[in-house]
Amino acid sequence: MEYKNLIIEQRDNIAVVSINREKAMNALNRFVFDELDAYFTAVRSDKSVAGIVITGSGEKAFAAGADIKEFGGLDASTASALSKRGQDIFFKIENLNKPVIAAINGFSLGGGNELAMACHMRVASEKARFGQPEVNLGIITGYGGSQRLVQYIGKGKAMELLLTGDMIKADEAHKLGLVNHVVPHGEEVDKSIEILTKISTKGPFAVAQMITTVNDYFEKTKDGYTTEVNGFGLCAATEDFVEGASAFVEKRPANFKGA
Repeated sequence: MEYKNLIIEQRDNIAVVSINREKAMNALNRFVFDELDAYFTAVRSDKSVAGIVITGSGEKAFAAGADIKEFGGLDASTASALSKRGQDIFFKIENLNKPVIAAINGFSLGGGNELAMACHMRVASEKARFGQPEVNLGIITGYGGSQRLVQYIGKGKAMELLLTGDMIKADEAHKLGLVNHVVPHGEEVDKSIEILTKISTKGPFAVAQMITTVNDYFEKTKDGYTTEVNGFGLCAATEDFVEGASAFVEKRPANFKGA
């Protein structure tokens, strides 16, 4: 597929996906959603990619929300469908079999912050700003933000940010647990690649199973402990586990093949 709203760059086995709407502060419109959906469907089976970085084009924004211009004329039914589609695409990112890191280079607001929270980790520039300002528009989060923000920072603080619409700086986001690392501006993509490159040396099947197991802690219809038991068994039956155990005993780097 030819992407017009995303720039895809591959650095060794790590893909860097940039939202390419700099003049619109990388706001998420339906075309961005279409391309995110297509990309994360295709990359699942792309063996040349071990991890993905999502970032925003330019210096000012990761993604400064959904494109409000598309919200005109919505009724309850069409708005609910729009919300459901966004949630489904973000679930696809959250449940990907490969790690995804949001490299947050500026404003991460509204739907943009919901995208960042759907990623497995977040690395922020010291200039990054975070917020869910939906109540300022007389509406609420639509792409999972009310749920994921509580998961990351707890009910009390999440409730405050969701009800006030206030923005927070990168250092506070780090203290609250919303972001994993804060780095000098311009180094967020490199730091994300560093983390993903390290993960790429691990057993890919085990990495995929670990993502599923952690996600199932928050899945109301799943028992994460049972997922762990099953995933442990599946990993134990792989050639990668034999290789990993042998490499440990022989004190050498493992040569994982994802099988």
